[in-house]
Amino acid sequence: MYFRIFKLNILKYWGVNREMTKIFIDGSAGTTGLQIHDRLSKRKDIQLLTISDEKRKDNAARKELFAEADIVFLCLPDAAAIEAVSLAHKDTVLIDTSTAHRVSEAWTYGFPELTGRREKIKTSRRIANPGCHAIGFIALIAPLVENKILSPESRLTCFSLTGYSGGGKQMIAEYEAPAREALLEAPRQYALSQSHKHLPEMMKECGLKSAPLFSPIVAPYYSGMEVTVPLHRDSLNSGIESIKEVYHSYYQDGVVHFRENSGESGFLSAGAFSGRDDMELAVWGNEERILLTARFDNLGKGASGAAVQNMNLVMGTSEFEGLNL
Repeated sequence: MYFRIFKLNILKYWGVNREMTKIFIDGSAGTTGLQIHDRLSKRKDIQLLTISDEKRKDNAARKELFAEADIVFLCLPDAAAIEAVSLAHKDTVLIDTSTAHRVSEAWTYGFPELTGRREKIKTSRRIANPGCHAIGFIALIAPLVENKILSPESRLTCFSLTGYSGGGKQMIAEYEAPAREALLEAPRQYALSQSHKHLPEMMKECGLKSAPLFSPIVAPYYSGMEVTVPLHRDSLNSGIESIKEVYHSYYQDGVVHFRENSGESGFLSAGAFSGRDDMELAVWGNEERILLTARFDNLGKGASGAAVQNMNLVMGTSEFEGLNL
Protein backbone atom coordinates (compact mmCIF):
# COMPACT_ATOMS: atom_id res chain seq x y z
CA MET A 1 0.00 0.00 0.00
CA TYR A 2 2.64 2.51 1.05
CA PHE A 3 4.75 1.62 -2.00
CA ARG A 4 1.83 2.30 -4.35
CA ILE A 5 1.10 5.67 -2.74
CA PHE A 6 4.82 6.55 -2.88
CA LYS A 7 4.84 5.54 -6.56
CA LEU A 8 1.78 7.69 -7.32
CA ASN A 9 3.34 10.69 -5.59
CA ILE A 10 6.64 10.28 -7.47
CA LEU A 11 4.79 10.16 -10.78
CA LYS A 12 2.79 13.24 -9.81
CA TYR A 13 6.00 15.06 -8.87
CA TRP A 14 7.51 14.45 -12.30
CA GLY A 15 4.22 15.19 -14.06
CA VAL A 16 4.20 11.92 -16.01
CA ASN A 17 2.69 8.46 -15.72
CA ARG A 18 5.43 5.88 -16.21
CA GLU A 19 3.07 2.98 -15.53
CA MET A 20 -0.67 2.56 -15.37
CA THR A 21 -2.59 3.81 -12.37
CA LYS A 22 -4.92 1.18 -10.90
CA ILE A 23 -8.52 2.33 -10.57
CA PHE A 24 -11.51 0.59 -8.98
CA ILE A 25 -15.08 1.86 -9.43
CA ASP A 26 -17.21 0.72 -6.51
CA GLY A 27 -20.75 0.89 -7.85
CA SER A 28 -19.96 0.71 -11.55
CA ALA A 29 -23.49 -0.43 -12.43
CA GLY A 30 -25.07 2.97 -11.65
CA THR A 31 -25.36 5.86 -14.09
CA THR A 32 -22.29 7.77 -12.83
CA GLY A 33 -20.26 4.59 -12.40
CA LEU A 34 -21.05 3.46 -15.94
CA GLN A 35 -20.07 6.87 -17.29
CA ILE A 36 -16.75 6.85 -15.44
CA HIS A 37 -16.05 3.29 -16.57
CA ASP A 38 -16.77 4.20 -20.19
CA ARG A 39 -14.42 7.19 -20.01
CA LEU A 40 -11.56 5.34 -18.32
CA SER A 41 -11.79 2.20 -20.46
CA LYS A 42 -10.44 4.26 -23.37
CA ARG A 43 -7.35 5.42 -21.44
CA LYS A 44 -3.93 3.80 -21.88
CA ASP A 45 -2.53 5.20 -18.61
CA ILE A 46 -5.11 3.43 -16.44
CA GLN A 47 -5.72 -0.17 -15.41
CA LEU A 48 -9.36 -0.71 -14.43
CA LEU A 49 -9.90 -3.26 -11.67
CA THR A 50 -13.25 -5.04 -11.92
CA ILE A 51 -15.46 -7.16 -9.72
CA SER A 52 -17.95 -9.82 -10.80
CA ASP A 53 -21.67 -9.14 -10.45
CA GLU A 54 -22.08 -11.83 -7.81
CA LYS A 55 -19.39 -10.24 -5.61
CA ARG A 56 -20.47 -6.59 -5.93
CA LYS A 57 -21.77 -6.66 -2.34
CA ASP A 58 -19.09 -8.98 -0.97
CA ASN A 59 -17.12 -6.76 1.42
CA ALA A 60 -14.14 -9.11 1.53
CA ALA A 61 -13.80 -9.07 -2.27
CA ARG A 62 -14.31 -5.30 -2.39
CA LYS A 63 -11.71 -4.75 0.33
CA GLU A 64 -9.14 -6.68 -1.70
CA LEU A 65 -9.75 -4.41 -4.68
CA PHE A 66 -9.63 -1.31 -2.46
CA ALA A 67 -6.21 -2.49 -1.26
CA GLU A 68 -4.94 -3.08 -4.79
CA ALA A 69 -6.20 0.19 -6.28
CA ASP A 70 -4.38 3.51 -6.28
CA ILE A 71 -7.68 5.42 -6.64
CA VAL A 72 -11.23 4.25 -5.83
CA PHE A 73 -14.40 5.91 -7.08
CA LEU A 74 -17.40 5.52 -4.76
CA CYS A 75 -20.51 5.55 -6.98
CA LEU A 76 -22.93 4.45 -4.29
CA PRO A 77 -25.93 5.67 -2.29
CA ASP A 78 -24.96 7.80 0.71
CA ALA A 79 -25.19 5.11 3.38
CA ALA A 80 -23.25 2.63 1.27
CA ALA A 81 -20.57 5.24 0.52
CA ILE A 82 -20.09 5.92 4.24
CA GLU A 83 -19.76 2.18 4.88
CA ALA A 84 -17.34 1.77 1.97
CA VAL A 85 -14.84 4.21 3.48
CA SER A 86 -14.15 1.66 6.23
CA LEU A 87 -12.92 -0.79 3.58
CA ALA A 88 -10.16 1.55 2.43
CA HIS A 89 -6.70 2.16 3.84
CA LYS A 90 -6.23 5.75 4.99
CA ASP A 91 -3.75 6.35 2.13
CA THR A 92 -6.05 5.07 -0.61
CA VAL A 93 -7.41 7.96 -2.68
CA LEU A 94 -11.21 7.96 -2.57
CA ILE A 95 -13.38 10.06 -4.89
CA ASP A 96 -16.94 9.94 -3.62
CA THR A 97 -19.71 10.87 -6.07
CA SER A 98 -22.47 10.62 -3.44
CA THR A 99 -23.77 13.36 -1.16
CA ALA A 100 -22.34 11.69 1.94
CA HIS A 101 -19.11 13.64 2.46
CA ARG A 102 -19.58 16.95 0.62
CA VAL A 103 -19.73 19.13 3.72
CA SER A 104 -17.29 17.08 5.80
CA GLU A 105 -14.18 18.95 6.95
CA ALA A 106 -12.20 15.73 6.48
CA TRP A 107 -12.95 15.69 2.74
CA THR A 108 -11.90 18.08 -0.02
CA TYR A 109 -14.75 19.43 -2.11
CA GLY A 110 -13.80 18.58 -5.68
CA PHE A 111 -14.33 21.84 -7.55
CA PRO A 112 -10.83 22.73 -8.83
CA GLU A 113 -11.85 26.15 -10.18
CA LEU A 114 -12.51 27.55 -6.70
CA THR A 115 -9.72 29.64 -5.18
CA GLY A 116 -6.90 27.45 -3.87
CA ARG A 117 -8.83 24.23 -4.44
CA ARG A 118 -6.80 22.77 -7.29
CA GLU A 119 -3.63 22.35 -5.23
CA LYS A 120 -5.60 20.92 -2.33
CA ILE A 121 -7.23 18.29 -4.56
CA LYS A 122 -3.85 17.20 -5.91
CA THR A 123 -2.66 16.09 -2.47
CA SER A 124 -5.97 14.93 -0.99
CA ARG A 125 -6.83 11.33 -0.12
CA ARG A 126 -10.54 12.05 0.34
CA ILE A 127 -12.34 13.99 -2.41
CA ALA A 128 -16.09 14.66 -2.49
CA ASN A 129 -17.41 15.16 -6.01
CA PRO A 130 -19.90 18.10 -6.25
CA GLY A 131 -23.62 17.70 -6.83
CA CYS A 132 -24.92 18.63 -10.27
CA HIS A 133 -27.30 21.47 -9.33
CA ALA A 134 -24.89 22.60 -6.63
CA ILE A 135 -21.84 23.04 -8.84
CA GLY A 136 -23.70 25.45 -11.14
CA PHE A 137 -24.95 27.55 -8.22
CA ILE A 138 -21.53 27.57 -6.56
CA ALA A 139 -19.77 28.55 -9.80
CA LEU A 140 -22.02 31.59 -10.01
CA ILE A 141 -22.18 32.67 -6.37
CA ALA A 142 -18.89 31.75 -4.66
CA PRO A 143 -16.78 34.30 -6.63
CA LEU A 144 -19.30 37.07 -5.91
CA VAL A 145 -19.26 36.43 -2.17
CA GLU A 146 -15.47 36.11 -2.20
CA ASN A 147 -15.18 39.46 -3.99
CA LYS A 148 -17.77 41.10 -1.70
CA ILE A 149 -20.28 41.81 -4.46
CA LEU A 150 -22.72 39.61 -2.55
CA SER A 151 -22.94 39.44 1.24
CA PRO A 152 -22.84 36.08 3.08
CA GLU A 153 -26.18 37.19 4.55
CA SER A 154 -27.77 37.37 1.08
CA ARG A 155 -31.08 35.55 0.70
CA LEU A 156 -30.98 34.11 -2.80
CA THR A 157 -33.28 32.21 -5.11
CA CYS A 158 -32.27 29.68 -7.74
CA PHE A 159 -34.03 27.52 -10.29
CA SER A 160 -32.35 24.75 -12.22
CA LEU A 161 -33.40 22.77 -15.30
CA THR A 162 -32.01 19.27 -15.74
CA GLY A 163 -32.34 16.34 -18.10
CA TYR A 164 -33.89 13.17 -16.72
CA SER A 165 -30.59 11.26 -16.65
CA GLY A 166 -29.82 13.12 -13.43
CA GLY A 167 -32.42 10.95 -11.69
CA GLY A 168 -30.45 7.73 -12.28
CA LYS A 169 -31.37 4.41 -13.84
CA GLN A 170 -34.94 4.28 -12.52
CA MET A 171 -35.86 7.73 -13.82
CA ILE A 172 -34.15 7.06 -17.13
CA ALA A 173 -36.24 3.90 -17.52
CA GLU A 174 -39.43 5.84 -16.70
CA TYR A 175 -38.74 8.55 -19.27
CA GLU A 176 -37.60 6.12 -21.96
CA ALA A 177 -40.47 3.66 -21.54
CA PRO A 178 -42.34 3.06 -24.84
CA ALA A 179 -45.57 4.38 -23.32
CA ARG A 180 -44.47 6.80 -20.62
CA GLU A 181 -46.94 8.64 -18.42
CA ALA A 182 -48.47 11.75 -19.98
CA LEU A 183 -47.26 13.94 -17.10
CA LEU A 184 -43.66 13.13 -18.05
CA GLU A 185 -44.14 14.98 -21.34
CA ALA A 186 -43.83 18.36 -19.57
CA PRO A 187 -41.19 19.77 -17.14
CA ARG A 188 -41.76 18.76 -13.52
CA GLN A 189 -40.65 20.74 -10.48
CA TYR A 190 -39.51 18.72 -7.46
CA ALA A 191 -37.93 19.08 -3.99
CA LEU A 192 -41.02 21.10 -3.10
CA SER A 193 -40.28 20.84 0.64
CA GLN A 194 -37.17 23.03 0.17
CA SER A 195 -34.96 20.30 1.63
CA HIS A 196 -32.99 19.28 -1.46
CA LYS A 197 -29.84 17.32 -0.60
CA HIS A 198 -27.58 19.78 -2.46
CA LEU A 199 -28.46 22.75 -0.26
CA PRO A 200 -25.83 22.15 2.47
CA GLU A 201 -22.93 22.16 0.00
CA MET A 202 -24.36 25.21 -1.80
CA MET A 203 -24.34 27.13 1.48
CA LYS A 204 -20.96 25.89 2.70
CA GLU A 205 -18.96 26.43 -0.49
CA CYS A 206 -20.44 29.89 -1.05
CA GLY A 207 -20.11 30.94 2.59
CA LEU A 208 -23.82 31.75 2.81
CA LYS A 209 -25.65 32.05 6.12
CA SER A 210 -29.01 30.97 4.65
CA ALA A 211 -29.97 28.30 2.15
CA PRO A 212 -31.24 29.63 -1.19
CA LEU A 213 -34.87 29.21 -2.15
CA PHE A 214 -34.21 26.42 -4.64
CA SER A 215 -36.50 25.11 -7.40
CA PRO A 216 -35.07 22.19 -9.41
CA ILE A 217 -37.01 21.12 -12.51
CA VAL A 218 -36.61 17.89 -14.49
CA ALA A 219 -37.62 18.03 -18.17
CA PRO A 220 -38.14 15.40 -20.89
CA TYR A 221 -34.67 15.46 -22.46
CA TYR A 222 -31.74 13.18 -21.63
CA SER A 223 -28.96 15.43 -20.35
CA GLY A 224 -27.88 19.03 -19.93
CA MET A 225 -28.38 21.54 -17.13
CA GLU A 226 -29.13 25.24 -16.81
CA VAL A 227 -28.83 26.84 -13.36
CA THR A 228 -30.20 30.38 -12.97
CA VAL A 229 -29.84 32.83 -10.07
CA PRO A 230 -31.86 36.07 -10.38
CA LEU A 231 -30.65 39.17 -8.54
CA HIS A 232 -32.00 42.65 -7.84
CA ARG A 233 -29.48 45.50 -7.94
CA ASP A 234 -30.28 46.52 -4.36
CA SER A 235 -29.02 43.13 -3.14
CA LEU A 236 -25.54 43.80 -4.59
CA ASN A 237 -22.58 45.91 -3.57
CA SER A 238 -21.77 46.60 -7.22
CA GLY A 239 -23.35 46.48 -10.68
CA ILE A 240 -23.66 44.14 -13.62
CA GLU A 241 -20.32 45.07 -15.20
CA SER A 242 -18.48 44.27 -11.97
CA ILE A 243 -20.00 40.80 -11.97
CA LYS A 244 -18.75 40.22 -15.51
CA GLU A 245 -15.28 41.42 -14.55
CA VAL A 246 -15.17 39.03 -11.58
CA TYR A 247 -16.09 36.05 -13.75
CA HIS A 248 -13.57 37.05 -16.42
CA SER A 249 -10.70 37.13 -13.90
CA TYR A 250 -11.83 34.29 -11.63
CA TYR A 251 -12.19 31.60 -14.28
CA GLN A 252 -8.88 31.72 -16.09
CA ASP A 253 -8.04 28.02 -15.67
CA GLY A 254 -10.01 24.81 -15.68
CA VAL A 255 -13.16 23.95 -17.60
CA VAL A 256 -15.42 26.79 -16.39
CA HIS A 257 -15.52 29.84 -18.65
CA PHE A 258 -17.43 33.10 -18.84
CA ARG A 259 -18.93 34.10 -22.17
CA GLU A 260 -20.80 37.22 -23.16
CA ASN A 261 -23.54 37.15 -25.78
CA SER A 262 -24.02 33.39 -25.61
CA GLY A 263 -27.40 31.78 -26.14
CA GLU A 264 -29.42 31.06 -29.24
CA SER A 265 -31.21 34.05 -30.80
CA GLY A 266 -32.77 35.24 -27.57
CA PHE A 267 -33.23 31.75 -26.10
CA LEU A 268 -31.06 29.73 -23.72
CA SER A 269 -31.24 25.96 -24.15
CA ALA A 270 -30.60 23.77 -21.13
CA GLY A 271 -29.40 21.03 -23.48
CA ALA A 272 -26.71 23.05 -25.24
CA PHE A 273 -23.85 21.42 -23.30
CA SER A 274 -25.13 17.85 -23.39
CA GLY A 275 -22.21 15.46 -23.88
CA ARG A 276 -19.61 18.04 -22.82
CA ASP A 277 -17.49 18.44 -19.71
CA ASP A 278 -17.10 22.21 -19.58
CA MET A 279 -19.36 24.87 -18.07
CA GLU A 280 -20.43 28.21 -19.50
CA LEU A 281 -21.33 31.14 -17.26
CA ALA A 282 -23.23 34.16 -18.55
CA VAL A 283 -24.78 37.37 -17.19
CA TRP A 284 -28.09 38.69 -18.54
CA GLY A 285 -30.59 41.44 -17.80
CA ASN A 286 -29.87 45.05 -16.95
CA GLU A 287 -28.62 47.19 -14.08
CA GLU A 288 -31.83 46.70 -12.10
CA ARG A 289 -32.63 43.01 -12.68
CA ILE A 290 -29.83 40.56 -13.38
CA LEU A 291 -29.84 36.88 -14.36
CA LEU A 292 -26.79 34.70 -13.72
CA THR A 293 -26.72 31.43 -15.66
CA ALA A 294 -24.54 28.33 -15.71
CA ARG A 295 -24.92 25.75 -18.48
CA PHE A 296 -23.24 22.33 -18.46
CA ASP A 297 -24.03 18.63 -18.61
CA ASN A 298 -25.44 17.08 -15.45
CA LEU A 299 -23.49 13.92 -16.39
CA GLY A 300 -20.35 15.87 -17.29
CA LYS A 301 -19.15 18.70 -15.06
CA GLY A 302 -22.15 17.77 -12.92
CA ALA A 303 -21.01 14.17 -12.30
CA SER A 304 -18.55 11.87 -14.11
CA GLY A 305 -16.66 14.60 -15.97
CA ALA A 306 -15.90 16.36 -12.68
CA ALA A 307 -14.86 13.05 -11.11
CA VAL A 308 -12.40 12.34 -13.94
CA GLN A 309 -11.05 15.90 -13.74
CA ASN A 310 -10.37 15.38 -10.01
CA MET A 311 -8.74 12.02 -10.71
CA ASN A 312 -6.46 13.62 -13.32
CA LEU A 313 -5.29 16.16 -10.75
CA VAL A 314 -4.49 13.41 -8.25
CA MET A 315 -2.59 11.45 -10.91
CA GLY A 316 -0.57 14.50 -11.92
CA THR A 317 -1.57 14.16 -15.57
CA SER A 318 -3.26 16.84 -17.68
CA GLU A 319 -6.37 18.10 -15.89
CA PHE A 320 -8.27 17.82 -19.17
CA GLU A 321 -7.21 14.28 -20.14
CA GLY A 322 -10.23 12.28 -21.33
CA LEU A 323 -12.62 15.24 -21.07
CA ASN A 324 -14.86 16.37 -23.92
CA LEU A 325 -14.27 20.11 -24.20
